[in-house]
Amino acid sequence: MQEINDLIQSRLNALEEIKKLGVNPYPHRFQVSTSSEEVLASFKDPADEKEAGEQKNKTVSVAGRIMAIRKMGKASFCHIKDDKGRIQIYIRQNDVGEDGYKLFKLLDIGDIIGVNGFVFRTKMGEVSIHATKLELLTKTIQPLPVVKEETTENGEKIVHDAFADVELRYRQRYIDLIVNDKVKDTFVKRTKIIQSIKRTLEGYGFFEVETPTLQSVYGGANAKPFVTHHNTLDIDLYLRISNELFLKRLIVGGFNRVYEFVRDFRNEGIDRTHNPEFTQVEWYQAYGDYNDSMNLYEEVVEKACLDIHGTTEIEYQETQLSFKRPWKRLKMVDAIKEINGIDVLNMTKADIIKFMNDKGIGFDTKISHNKGLLIAALFEETCEESLVQPTFLLDHPLDTTPLCKPLRQYTMQQLEDMKKDPEQVIFAERFEPYINKWELGNSYTELNDPILQRALLEEQVERGRGGEEETHPLDEDFLNAIEVGMPPTTGVGLGVDRLVMLLTDSATIRDVLFFPLMRPI
Repeated sequence: MQEINDLIQSRLNALEEIKKLGVNPYPHRFQVSTSSEEVLASFKDPADEKEAGEQKNKTVSVAGRIMAIRKMGKASFCHIKDDKGRIQIYIRQNDVGEDGYKLFKLLDIGDIIGVNGFVFRTKMGEVSIHATKLELLTKTIQPLPVVKEETTENGEKIVHDAFADVELRYRQRYIDLIVNDKVKDTFVKRTKIIQSIKRTLEGYGFFEVETPTLQSVYGGANAKPFVTHHNTLDIDLYLRISNELFLKRLIVGGFNRVYEFVRDFRNEGIDRTHNPEFTQVEWYQAYGDYNDSMNLYEEVVEKACLDIHGTTEIEYQETQLSFKRPWKRLKMVDAIKEINGIDVLNMTKADIIKFMNDKGIGFDTKISHNKGLLIAALFEETCEESLVQPTFLLDHPLDTTPLCKPLRQYTMQQLEDMKKDPEQVIFAERFEPYINKWELGNSYTELNDPILQRALLEEQVERGRGGEEETHPLDEDFLNAIEVGMPPTTGVGLGVDRLVMLLTDSATIRDVLFFPLMRPI
């Protein structure tokens, strides 16, 4: 700690000396004409002395943060980093003047400078900028971690003194981005993935929209909400857990294909793939069903993979994954049969409970009355670990969601009869995509029968009164919208953060969020 304090004091002393030179250490602007990347890409060695002279007359101006510095007698070097990369700067007293060189001698790693000069190649073969003018743009007080790289004879890079404390990296992401180039590359890829998804959706005529983050009634997913209070209206409000019900309202209103990238908020745990604040994209398509959504989902993800890697075959944390279409389609009951060797359709609730107890498979006893929820719990506990390659897990029990249509194979009379028999399970046109054992979204053939929709939502409210914690309240305005009339519709939610994890080989969700939620120090 004393060492850090000494470094800060040294910088403060340098700051005072800079001011004595009559230099403003925090000027208002600097005119940048090019980037390090453009300089390095466009430079050509002069063919003769005439061409070399012409090069000296072509001035460029760059700006960036000093990442390495070598102060010598009357000529020195430093490396600066801008938003495109790094480049070496050569500073000579004869060119920048005595005061300019004094200023340079007072600079530290981390300071931000602007340089005017011409491009040349040093005797060591490095394309550099020969400074003719130097300007201090920001004098820093806090020292940066000094990350040193060594290149072996085999061309491998060895990093010394890296900014490697994981928790500190998340808390001080700004430093992480400065010193760890791979981190910045991850977030550049994140934006490219989002842009790819948008291109694919808009190519099919989807229209980007915005829906409320603050909601008076939360819904669209089974999750615990964050609660806040609006003082003027004197009402409690909830941070959005899903935008589904609002996007369906837009389908009712005549927008036949809509999508939205949203931040959702769920008052739940934090682990490798969960953060209370996360990003997903949802899209809704009138006159389609969950088969249309499956086809579009795998196309969206395959194209994103191609846009980032140029191939559909990638490695995630030493696991080979193939995003090439078409993906495997697997019914939930068939997955259970493959893994557990049992046919849950021909088993009673009591049989399923006995099987789970005998195998030590835990489940919430509050759902023991419901065969459909038991089947879903059995799948989650025993089958998810086997779904490594991209797979659509189809046909979930209708009890798992009140917003989905039953399988089209059922007649209206069959549905009525099955509802009366607690040993019968109604399955719904729902799928969840799984990749690397993770669930990466959700999709339905959306329920648009207003009578059944009301009955299912009211049933879920009753289940909440019975102790289930993640059911959501009745949204009368949404029911009113469905009664106005929603055309046959399919909708998808895709977990953007988990997809970015996969496509950037990131170990945790915190690696793909600029500022993950952290407990205050």
